[in-house]
Amino acid sequence: MTRSRLSLFPILLALAGVGVMTSLSGAQIIVGHRGASHDAPENTLASFELAWRQGADGIEGDFHLTKDRRLICVHDYDMKRVSGDPRKVVDLTFDEIRSLDVGKWKAPEFAGEHPPTLEEMLATVPAGGRAVVELKTGPEIVDPFLSELGDAGFAHDKLVVIAFNEATIAACKRRLPEVKCHWLTGIKKKQGAWTPTVGEVGESVRRASVDGVGFQGVPEVLDAGFLQEAGIREFHVWTIDDAADARYFRELGALGITTNRPAWLREQLEKTP
Repeated sequence: MTRSRLSLFPILLALAGVGVMTSLSGAQIIVGHRGASHDAPENTLASFELAWRQGADGIEGDFHLTKDRRLICVHDYDMKRVSGDPRKVVDLTFDEIRSLDVGKWKAPEFAGEHPPTLEEMLATVPAGGRAVVELKTGPEIVDPFLSELGDAGFAHDKLVVIAFNEATIAACKRRLPEVKCHWLTGIKKKQGAWTPTVGEVGESVRRASVDGVGFQGVPEVLDAGFLQEAGIREFHVWTIDDAADARYFRELGALGITTNRPAWLREQLEKTP
């Protein structure tokens, strides 16, 4: 399906029974991927706060479990890329990770930034904003997450939980039925075929009983027919830093568009309302 047929997508989706989001700046929620990570060190308070200043509707942060079973905001399974320390997150205590500088790798002015807690990330969310929390591990993270979420006192209607691990996101949905939960999947081409297949996506959604899917944004694969066949009624896409792709997924009805560049992407979308 080509982009010249984009204007038909909302109609096709409605006829197929696939939900379409039509609010905010041209339609979608613009989410800062790890904050405004194009301009600030990812998964830091500096990055989250900059995303809000850039007009993001939401922020996304990644969380691992430390050796002493506390959540810490970092993407990779080790600390090497953002701090220079090659040790794995699961082998470090919360205090050891908090002591690491994860800002100066991006630019000297960010020296002194440390991995935030879940409560610190959520505390940056303004009235009307949303938080997207990605859980990076297996279901062992769910109990600590629920405990820290309760301590933070964050409104559940402002929260979206996402995870690649099917068992993790299924457990979250069972424990937090009122919270939007999306299973995540990449889209790769292997030996000439795209994976996962539409059937595999549909099976994962049904097994996990989630609200929707967070897709890697690949226009060549995702269209109204794919969503209908997989039985997906709600979806978001990551990580979209291309204006043409953002317009495509806006018309396709994505609930959210996650980007490293919130201000720039909003400007591009507002050029083509």
